Amino acid sequence: MVDVLSKKKRSQVMAAVRSKGNRETELKLAGILRAHGIKGWRRHQPVPGKPDFVFRKARIAVFVDGCFWHGCRWHCRIPQTNRAYWQRKIAKNTRRDLATTRGLRRAGWRVLRVWEHSLKDPHSVVRRIKSELSAET
Repeated sequence: MVDVLSKKKRSQVMAAVRSKGNRETELKLAGILRAHGIKGWRRHQPVPGKPDFVFRKARIAVFVDGCFWHGCRWHCRIPQTNRAYWQRKIAKNTRRDLATTRGLRRAGWRVLRVWEHSLKDPHSVVRRIKSELSAET
């Protein structure tokens, strides 16, 4: 499939994507947590790997991974333009995610990674989070 945007426009679109406060991921999960009365979380805490949400008392770090940027096997579609660059970029992101998860677990944190597409089923996400919060450490 050919990219419908010009190279300049595609660059502008990609540059506009923010790692904090993204409506499709972080803000949507924040809304889900609030709507289901889940308390005890904070955003943007000084924790290695920069988790999107932290439950400090339970030592749970939650990352909301965008399907494109983190290489979801079901939804990540590599652009046809500059394909090699995007494949390297997403592979690097995936390796970094794995290293971050391992490092946090070694430091005594439990890590939850929530895919962007799973936010379409809030009850499933809530079940996972509540299960982790109620689990013995």
